[in-house]
Amino acid sequence: VNAERVFKLFDTQQAQQDEGTKTLDHAAGAITMQNVYFAYVEENYVLNNLNLQINPGEMVAFVGATGAGKSSIAALLNRSYDFQSGSIYIDGIDIQQYSLATLRQNIGLVLQDVFLFSDSIINNITLFDPNISREQVVAASKLIGTHDFIMKYPGNYDYNVGERGANLSVGQRQLISFVRTYVQNPKILVLDEATSSVDTESELLIQHATEKLTEGRTSLVIAHRLSTIRKANKIVVIEKGQIIEQGTHQQLLEAGGHYRNLFELQFQQ
Repeated sequence: VNAERVFKLFDTQQAQQDEGTKTLDHAAGAITMQNVYFAYVEENYVLNNLNLQINPGEMVAFVGATGAGKSSIAALLNRSYDFQSGSIYIDGIDIQQYSLATLRQNIGLVLQDVFLFSDSIINNITLFDPNISREQVVAASKLIGTHDFIMKYPGNYDYNVGERGANLSVGQRQLISFVRTYVQNPKILVLDEATSSVDTESELLIQHATEKLTEGRTSLVIAHRLSTIRKANKIVVIEKGQIIEQGTHQQLLEAGGHYRNLFELQFQQ
């Protein structure tokens, strides 16, 4: 049965054609989306005429109801899916002109559901990349804020986290994924619901980790907890695949629109 599954995986056809020849070296991180339409199922568009400009080094947050299209934006950026029409540019070049490998090497992705292998903490961070030294991992862990709890485990960085990280808490697994992304040094960062399922103490640690991880990087942050995105350079409110508001936290509060309503619902307690 396992062999059949392996062969089925080998036979899977790649959805995206890797025809790009340009390499994304020393990326500045400017992102432009023009008239983007995207549907998982034909004609049932989850993104409708999306237009957005993100400057190098900016932190841009996306908020909206579940199914509004926030995660789809991240999926299009690294070409997990291709859009039906429109254009997406990184540093002024259409992303389809970049090779898939070089494009994805420059985009770090931190998801809500962190996958850890039944292996040591350090191997889960480096993913067996020989170019990442133990010293780099320790330095990154100290910066992100994971070093202290790692040192409490027997074997420290050689501690086996168990299947899917079962020996760690949800917050600890999330923080390990932050270090994993940090040591890869991506120029563009996507945080997708990274704090939605952790306790308050872990959320504070993750907020600190987010600040360190996003320094000097173009960052797209998808969040339900509005407390985590107040410092964003721009907040984009999406509803039914369209941008209905954008601005800073203070500007959107003063506008008294959809974001203001979301904010008051979360903090009226």
